[in-house]
This record gives sequence, C-alpha cells and structure tokens, in this order.
Amino acid sequence: MSIFRAHSRAIVTLAACFLAPAAYSHVSLQVKTAPIDSSYKAVFRVPHGCKGSPTIKIRIRIPEGVVGVKPQPKAGWSLETIKGDYAKPHTRYGAKVTSGVKEVVWTGGPLLDEHYDEFVFVSYLSGELTPGSTLYFPVVQECEQGVERWIDLPSAGKKAADDHSDSPAPGLKLLPKQ
Repeated sequence: MSIFRAHSRAIVTLAACFLAPAAYSHVSLQVKTAPIDSSYKAVFRVPHGCKGSPTIKIRIRIPEGVVGVKPQPKAGWSLETIKGDYAKPHTRYGAKVTSGVKEVVWTGGPLLDEHYDEFVFVSYLSGELTPGSTLYFPVVQECEQGVERWIDLPSAGKKAADDHSDSPAPGLKLLPKQ
C-alpha cells in the first residue's frame, strides 16, 4: 500500500469519527426517502435532551401533503393531535381529504439526556406531492430546562446538506410513485 493511500484512509477514518456525532446530534428521521402516493412510517429519533436536561415534550408539525396521520402512543407519555384544514384537497387511496392532523405532541417522560428514544406515526404521502422535492417536519423538543427547536429549513435554492444549520428540521426526500 502506498503512503498516499494509507494517509487517505487515515484522513477518511478521522473525518468519519469527527463528523458522525454531528450527524446524530439532532432529531432526525430514520427513513429519509419515500415514494409519493404511498404509506409512510415516520420514526423520529431523539438522541439527547437539551444541554443535559431531560426531554418532556416533542412537537412535530406535519407538512402539507402528509395525510392520514396516526401517531403511536408511548408508555409514560400523553398524546395529542391538533387537527385542521389542509391548504388544498389531497388524495388518499383514491378519496379526497380536506382536513386532518397538522401537529402531533407527546408530553411526559422524562427522557433522560443520556437515553435515546423514538417517536412514531404512520401516514400517507399524497399523490399531489412533487417527486424530487423534500418535505420538512419541524420539531420542537421541550426539556425540563430549555428548548431545542429543530425547525431550520434550507435557504431558497439550497439543499439541507449545503446549508449547515445547527438546528435542521428533519427532511424526507420524495421519490416517484411506485
């Protein structure tokens, strides 16, 4: 093996070690791609509290075009869904829907800073959504002391990976209908 190859591998390994914690330091989606006009199970991973403080509430805003939302209850947490009208009608399994869940809120815990948990709902991605675009799910993580707002959206014309936000909203890349 040449010295160049050995150095290159060492640099890649070091970069992976330093960048990996940053990639998992915020609330994120387990599955980051899904086809439109299909069911989607959203699993939000919460890897920590707020600067050491336990998490006591997770709020997830549901983007337009995500319909039929059914959140999964969690032991030790209360569950609330906030419903409202959609900006326009959407199709779900061939039927038009005009209103539904706009926000899901889990309250309880606490989820200690040194623990990890997941918050889940099932939904349907409307056929009216645009393949190739990304849907963002702004999340507010409330803690006993402090709040983390995972609500930043990419600047116009940029991808989330290019924006380097400290508080990115979890994103779902939409694929063509299958």
